[in-house]
Amino acid sequence: MTHNQKQFKLNSIHEAIEDIRNGKVIIVVDDENRENEGDFLAAA
Repeated sequence: MTHNQKQFKLNSIHEAIEDIRNGKVIIVVDDENRENEGDFLAAA
């Protein structure tokens, strides 16, 4: 890991659903080894 990189934790789908229910915004990634791309998700 380089100086500018930060570690992040991947959560389970159950944790993500609970966060959305609690009004939090989550970031969904399709593969932890891809180019650090993700989509923001929030309840409408």
